[in-house]
Amino acid sequence: MAIVLTEGTIVTASDCYQADLRIDNGRIAAIGVDIVRPGDEIINVGGCFIFPGGIDPHTHFDLSVGFTRTADDFASGTAAAAAGGTTTIIDFATQDKGGSLRDALSEWHKKADGNSFVDYGFHLAICDLRPSVVAEMDEVIGQGVSSFKFYMAYKDILQVEDGVLLAAMKAAKNNNGLICLHCENGDVIASLVKESIAGGKSAPRYHSVTRPAILECEAVNRALCLARLAQIPLYIVHVSSADALEVIERAKAKGLPVYAETGTQYLLLDEACYQSDDLTAAKFVMSPPLRSAEDKEALWRGLRNGMLSTIASDHCSFNLAGQKDLGINDFSKIPNGAPGVEDRFGLMYSYGVATGLLTLNEFVAVCSTNAAKIFGLYPFKGTIAVGSDADIVVWDPQVKRTITAQDQVQRVDYNAYEGFAQQGSARFVFLRGKLIAESGRLSAGMPTGQYIKRNIFRGG
Repeated sequence: MAIVLTEGTIVTASDCYQADLRIDNGRIAAIGVDIVRPGDEIINVGGCFIFPGGIDPHTHFDLSVGFTRTADDFASGTAAAAAGGTTTIIDFATQDKGGSLRDALSEWHKKADGNSFVDYGFHLAICDLRPSVVAEMDEVIGQGVSSFKFYMAYKDILQVEDGVLLAAMKAAKNNNGLICLHCENGDVIASLVKESIAGGKSAPRYHSVTRPAILECEAVNRALCLARLAQIPLYIVHVSSADALEVIERAKAKGLPVYAETGTQYLLLDEACYQSDDLTAAKFVMSPPLRSAEDKEALWRGLRNGMLSTIASDHCSFNLAGQKDLGINDFSKIPNGAPGVEDRFGLMYSYGVATGLLTLNEFVAVCSTNAAKIFGLYPFKGTIAVGSDADIVVWDPQVKRTITAQDQVQRVDYNAYEGFAQQGSARFVFLRGKLIAESGRLSAGMPTGQYIKRNIFRGG
C-alpha cells in the first residue's frame, strides 16, 4: 500500500513549493496534485515542511580508542539519528596499525549489519599506508567505499607523515577516491601537551590551550598545498576556526576543488565551555576544540556564502562518568569527542532557519544534499524527486522543545546542548518509505537500515 503525504510544503536545495507526495515501494513515486490512488494511505501534513532525510557524513559509532569504547554503538547511535531526522550516516571504518583495509571494512560491516536504524556507508580511516594498503584502496572503492580519511594529528596513534599523505593523494588521483583530512599540526600539539602537563596545567580546560587555531590553519594550508601538488580534490573535516576557513576561501578563489565541513558544535558552542577547573570542561574535549565567539560568526558566514559545504555531528560519544573522568588530572587521557547525531538536524533548523541565518534551501543543502553529492549518494539520497529513495522528514515548525540528556535517545550520560531551545520537530521520519520515527521518538521495532555502496567522487 502506498502512502500519500498531502498539503505539505516540499523543500529541496533549490525549490520550495506545495504539493502532494506519493511513496510506493520505498521510493518517491509521484509529486503533484490528484496523485492519490484507490487503497492509498493518506497522511495530511498541512503546515509542515517535507525535507529530504538528513545525511550526517561524519560519525563514530562503536569505536575503540584503545582503553575504552564509544558509548553509542550502531544500534543506539542510529536510533538517535532517526529520532532527530537523519536517515543516512557515513561512519569511519578505522584501520589498525599493521592491519588491512579489508579487515577494517569487514569489522565495521559486522558492527553495523542488522543493527542500524538508518542507511549507512563507510569512509575508511587509514593510519598505516603500506604498498599493500594502497592496492586495497582500489579494492574497497569497488565495494562502495569511495572516501579515505587521514589524520594530520594524534601523533604516534593515527597521524601520518606528509610524504605518506602525498602518496595517498596520488593513489586517490588514480582511483577517483576522495581524500578527507583531519587538519591539525600533530607534532606541535604533542609538544604543547607535554609542556602543559609538565608545568602543572593538566586540568581538562587546558586541552583547548594546547590546540590553538593557528595549528589548524597551518595544517589546512599544508594539506591544500599537497593536494595542489597531487592535483586532486580535497574534503576537510570539522573546520572550526576563522583562520582555517580563510585559507579555504583563498584556495577556492584560485579555483581549487576543496570542500569543507563544519560541525554543529563549532556553530553553537564556544571556548567558554572550558572555563572551569572541574570535570565540566571534559564534556567538550574534542579535536579540534571549541573556538571563540568570533570563530562561530565566521563559520556561519562560511555556510551562507558557500565556503562550507556540509554540517556534520562528528558524533563520538563517551560518558562523563567512567570515561571522560579518566582524565580529570591529565587532560591528555580524556577520550576525545562529544555526542550530537540526534540534535544536529533540529539545531540547524532552530539556529539557522528560524533565526534567519539560513534559508530553507540552504538548510537542506548543508544538512543533506551537498553531502549526498560529494559522497556519491545523489540523487537517490539527499533530495526529493520522483525515483529517489523515500527518505523523508516531515518537519512541524510550530513544535517547541528543550534539549535535555534526560529525554535523549543516544546512549550517553550528558548532552552537549543541554538546555538549548529547539524550534520545530520531526513529526514523521521515513526511511525508504517506512516510518521509523515519530514526534522525536523511534517507532521502528527492528533496525532496517541498509549498507549503501557509494559511487566515486564526481564533484560536489
